Amino acid sequence: MLRLEDRWIWDAWTVDDGERTHLFYLQAPRSLGDAGLRHVNATIGHAVSTDCVDWEVLGDTFGPADRGFDDLAIWTGSTIHDGTRWRMFYTAISSAGHHIYDQRIGSAVSDDLHHWTRVSDQPALRVDPRHYKTLASHPGPTEGPDLEGSSETWRDPLVLRDPDGDGWHLLVTARARDAAKNDDGVIAHAWSRDLEEWEVREPLCAPGAGFGQLEVLRSLEIDGRPVLVFTCHPDEMTPERRAMAGGCCTWSVPSPGLLGPWDLTRARPFTADPTLFAAPVVRRRDGSTVVFGFHHDGADGSLWIGDPVPVTLDADGYLVPSAC
Repeated sequence: MLRLEDRWIWDAWTVDDGERTHLFYLQAPRSLGDAGLRHVNATIGHAVSTDCVDWEVLGDTFGPADRGFDDLAIWTGSTIHDGTRWRMFYTAISSAGHHIYDQRIGSAVSDDLHHWTRVSDQPALRVDPRHYKTLASHPGPTEGPDLEGSSETWRDPLVLRDPDGDGWHLLVTARARDAAKNDDGVIAHAWSRDLEEWEVREPLCAPGAGFGQLEVLRSLEIDGRPVLVFTCHPDEMTPERRAMAGGCCTWSVPSPGLLGPWDLTRARPFTADPTLFAAPVVRRRDGSTVVFGFHHDGADGSLWIGDPVPVTLDADGYLVPSAC
């Protein structure tokens, strides 16, 4: 468990350096008073562990720039080793324009997983209006705290090495251009040969499955089988999908491969812990696979990351609790 008395902590992702698991999590000071304000005050914290239970907090690791596309807050991303150094792709929002509705993808590099240098003062890749909703094509709110009112979504980048050695892929939370609200969630796709120049491609799934957002995407293998795991809040679902959710936010879909394509109509909720949100699936150093996410404690307003829940895939390829 990871819980800080002076900070809210929420969305998280991990990477293994060969000796320890590194946890990167969003954080904001509880002194803000209103937890809703955390989204425009988010930075990245860093902790390490050998068992994903007991965490050594290393403190702040990455935050907004002084100016530019990422000068307001930093949101969820992913980290990978490119063969030479560590690279992090992250979501950024700016103090200019529509603030939380202008979501961009940034990139940074590190030699030690704690001290990061931005690759550029420009986004690594921008939303492509040919395939995905933008503020220009579907204007969203100009003010207010409602994050889910955004018409443009372009965040939570997941970087993957191509399974056949042909460059790299980014999977991005996005909305299909011509789909209805709460039915428009898709997985945007981009490809790069060198992690520097990116080609935005068509989505790896179709809209119309009852999801408005597929947040904190994870495409990985569990016990040798690929699966897609994502988060969607019930408020971002169609009524039909919400009735199926039973209050759950974490979903899984059997996968033909790490790059899909996925049939999201087959998605099922992970019911073992309905309170899990933004739940990364992690291979621990002992070889077991676990899932853990952040929780909200209504008693004192805390946001914290819980203990890992061992998981596996059932006979049909869905995420389920493991007996171990």
